[in-house]
Amino acid sequence: MKQVLLLGATGSIGVQTLDVIRSNPNDFQVLGLSAKTQIVKLIEFIDEFQPEVVCVDSDADASFVKNRYPNIHVLHSDFGLAELATWKSNQSDILLVNALVGIAGLRPTVRAIEINRDIALANKESLVVGGPLIQGLLKSHSSKLYPIDSEHSAIWQALKNEDKSNIRKILLTASGGAFRNKSLQDLHHVTKEDALKHPTWSMGNKITIDSATMMNKGFEVMEACILFGVELNQVETVIHQESIIHSMVEFVDGSVIAQLSDHDMRLPIQYALYAGNRNLSKVASLDFIKLGQLTFQPLVIENVPCFRLAIQSFKEGGVKPAILNAANEVAVALFLQDKIEFLMIPKLIEDALIHTPNQFNPTLEDLLRVDKTVRAYILNQVK
Repeated sequence: MKQVLLLGATGSIGVQTLDVIRSNPNDFQVLGLSAKTQIVKLIEFIDEFQPEVVCVDSDADASFVKNRYPNIHVLHSDFGLAELATWKSNQSDILLVNALVGIAGLRPTVRAIEINRDIALANKESLVVGGPLIQGLLKSHSSKLYPIDSEHSAIWQALKNEDKSNIRKILLTASGGAFRNKSLQDLHHVTKEDALKHPTWSMGNKITIDSATMMNKGFEVMEACILFGVELNQVETVIHQESIIHSMVEFVDGSVIAQLSDHDMRLPIQYALYAGNRNLSKVASLDFIKLGQLTFQPLVIENVPCFRLAIQSFKEGGVKPAILNAANEVAVALFLQDKIEFLMIPKLIEDALIHTPNQFNPTLEDLLRVDKTVRAYILNQVK
């Protein structure tokens, strides 16, 4: 039986991960859980799954949980997350599921790799911000990364038993988000409620906004290059409104292998938990007759400045992706708080990229320091 440490248990991916574990009680046991602020939901999960250790954000919440569960180890803060990610038990088969949103997921990923722990990764920022750092650590450690994002899971499945030197290009599909049929000029007065109406997926607010700006897809292009060892010019983004084909790989002989399924995140989560092996799941079968057709459109780069900025920062390297991510996290939070308009998101990000100097070969602490600097800069600009 595999023991699971789940970071971000109360978020969308975390809840669905627990559903997969619930459906496979003979294969998985919850060893540890984390939650930032949703303590009521965390308590429900503690009662159901009986973890050995939990992590919360604040000292006050830690005291509350500890008083309620005196026999459970209770950690808190970002450093608690890193300790949870490296938690050891009497059993050696432990998998870290990193379902955190944002830069908070980077340190736990790094620390888990340093102790040779395998990771099912849904935290985009680990690779977006720390890509070269993570790549270097993986070369000197035995950890394996299992991608949870549906697009990267699809690529992983398409590449099974294939020689990566035979890849001609990766076709990364995108739903296009809430504004996929709008031009940039149409977006001047869109609201938070408009942006949160994702056409196919049910996700957390931050990722849903990232989908509306297409920053999410820029992140995924960066991740694909890092995960699968391909060049930027080998990744093509295609708008696929139905979200049935989750991504495709074209090989040098002209063959294209695609992974298709219903838009249900439990499938890529389960595939990652089983380390790329298949098992029965609750995911509904596709009805191709009912589906009727699959459509594709080109990505119009002029309409998605956040996507353009993501690609630009990846090309520049160094700490530019960290600057991009920090500015994006703050700008999206401000938009969700109704403090800025939608089109201010890319403007603030571009401003941060211009005014923050680059640094190459950054350490983890360098990346975290840049993250704090950029956050302060953006907040000061808005004030």
